[in-house]
Amino acid sequence: MQVAVLQRKNFLHGSIQGLVLTMVVGVLAQNMIRVPLLSVPGPMVIAILVGMAWRALMGIPKYANTGINFASKRLLRYGIVLMGVRLNLDAIFATGPQIILLDTLIIIMAVVIICYLGRILAVEEKLALLTAVGTGICGAAAVAAVAPTIKANQDETVVAVASVAVLGTIGSILYILLKPFLGLDLDEYGIFVGATLHEVAHVVAASQPAGDSAASMAILTKLGRVALLIPVTLGISLWFNLRGAGKEQSAGSQGLTIPWFIFGFLGLSCLNTFGLIPHDLTSVMLHISSLLMIIAMAGMGLSVDIVMFKRMGIKSLFIGFIGSLVISVAGLLVIRTLHF
Repeated sequence: MQVAVLQRKNFLHGSIQGLVLTMVVGVLAQNMIRVPLLSVPGPMVIAILVGMAWRALMGIPKYANTGINFASKRLLRYGIVLMGVRLNLDAIFATGPQIILLDTLIIIMAVVIICYLGRILAVEEKLALLTAVGTGICGAAAVAAVAPTIKANQDETVVAVASVAVLGTIGSILYILLKPFLGLDLDEYGIFVGATLHEVAHVVAASQPAGDSAASMAILTKLGRVALLIPVTLGISLWFNLRGAGKEQSAGSQGLTIPWFIFGFLGLSCLNTFGLIPHDLTSVMLHISSLLMIIAMAGMGLSVDIVMFKRMGIKSLFIGFIGSLVISVAGLLVIRTLHF
């Protein structure tokens, strides 16, 4: 009896310890982005890297994994739900059907090309799909939204997030350097950035040097891709789980995994679109969303084995690179041809 009580006490203590550890790593990441070069990848990527380094150098307390898992899964979903207040659907639709069609084309190309390359190079199917949606839609948030619907493990999720983040960071720097040679006006450049770069942070970093007009168009175009996260996640969930259920019929189907938090994301987007959320509250909710996502990414980093990352990460990075290159070239050609 005393042993059981002691074990429960250790479990509870370790869980709190794990949650506090993710918060500490998150705070470190949030402060590290004040260094100019670290501001481009953003705090979520830095949180993953700091978490990985912490685990490799200092280890994890015995019972801390429960708290770390709570942060990397539950808090992540809360963060995605709150991120819905970023979207004003009216503003996105007001940009015209061309922008939505371009965003849709980019997402389809990213998913098809990266998943196809993943199959050729024997990349784990779930890892390839996560890398594809992260590249095509909105980086870490897309990976985090899709991962539970396809029952991806923590390793696959973290590797995909890190690969997409690295490629987006490199891309944002290259875009700034290549801007004078692209033959685009400011608005077209903004659309190009918003349609083809991965994270919102990358879009802001690459478009801001071109001025407010380019930055505004870039963010609006990017938010169009974020809005498409909802149908894409639901579509992938339905396809992947129905296919899996068919394969496992003889063993008994476990049913579909429905990403309910996506409906929370959509609900807050609608409330924001109808102006039912005060501006000050929107700012607070976005700040909380950012904090939760950073803490969740810290939890992911603390769960990663460096050896595993080296084994899985190279191929993920490569297929993500090819996919990123293709959608960048395709996006540029479409914009220059149709003169958005």
